[in-house]
Amino acid sequence: MIAEKPGDMPTTVIVLTTVADDALAEDLARVLVEERLAACVNLHPPMTSIYRWKGAIEHAAERQMVIKTTDEHVEALKARLKALSSYDLPEFLVLSVDGGGAEYLKWITQNVGAPRPDASTRPQRGPRRSVSKRSRG
Repeated sequence: MIAEKPGDMPTTVIVLTTVADDALAEDLARVLVEERLAACVNLHPPMTSIYRWKGAIEHAAERQMVIKTTDEHVEALKARLKALSSYDLPEFLVLSVDGGGAEYLKWITQNVGAPRPDASTRPQRGPRRSVSKRSRG
């Protein structure tokens, strides 16, 4: 079920950026959550990016980061990413979230910026299933 954003709630946004290596991706994600600039950061598996840079076609292995925050924290997040990025021109794309689960949107709002009453850990998603390794035969 899609819920409208309540009027008194900051707007949830998704910020996309990329980093050059796995260690930086995990370190940066942890810093952003610890500093409450992001409620959650998803790290996609390594991918290949092809782009034009300084007149030449380049390709590089990168990790895409999906950062969940609110519009109130975009400028501080942008400054922090620029300070910590290894790139001359870091990707910084802000996508508006038009709706979503009301409780999830509330959780994002509660977990960015100064701690708020009722801020809790990540919403429960139910038990995780363990994946057993199959032996090769």
